[in-house]
Amino acid sequence: MFTGIVQGTAHIKSIEALSGLKRFCIAFPETALEGVKTGASVAINGACLTVVSQEQHCLWFDVMMETLACTTLEELTPGQSVNFERAARFGDEIGGHLLSGHVHCVAQVRLIERPENNLKLYFSVPGPWRRYIFPKGYIAINGASLTIGEVDDQGFTVYLIPETIRATTFRDVAQGDPVNIEVDSQTQTIVDTLARMNLQALPG
Repeated sequence: MFTGIVQGTAHIKSIEALSGLKRFCIAFPETALEGVKTGASVAINGACLTVVSQEQHCLWFDVMMETLACTTLEELTPGQSVNFERAARFGDEIGGHLLSGHVHCVAQVRLIERPENNLKLYFSVPGPWRRYIFPKGYIAINGASLTIGEVDDQGFTVYLIPETIRATTFRDVAQGDPVNIEVDSQTQTIVDTLARMNLQALPG
């Protein structure tokens, strides 16, 4: 499990195409990997990956074709930065909301506004996943737990404070960029339960 509190950014050092998968070598900040072991889980842009090897400040991950097809990882190239979070441990503060690291869909940055000391992002979301998005609800974007601002017929907005911009890859975001989305599991359960009961969850 993860908390959606991004611990920093890492960068793609190399990508090797193998039969049925790609092997990512990712370089992390010096202090980020204390105690990490082979088999550990690390969220990369919100996708839970398993460490298969390590050397100094680099970790290797084998990413299967299904994961590549369902996330933005397929589009990553050497030199790009990614958000990372190591798996939560018992006793850790849950500053965001609980995440599984299983990406539900890929959304797209529709519009960017940069008022002073803020960053407002508009996202377009695939139709089937919009039913789980409500104003002031939780959502994870590239592994970052964020509060939803407004909701419209295309998707939603979020507002980012300077600290979030500093600590994540959102500082370099561009219009048209794809992002990984994980909807809030509790919201998904409630909406699906109401649907099975022939009821409807109304935004607001």
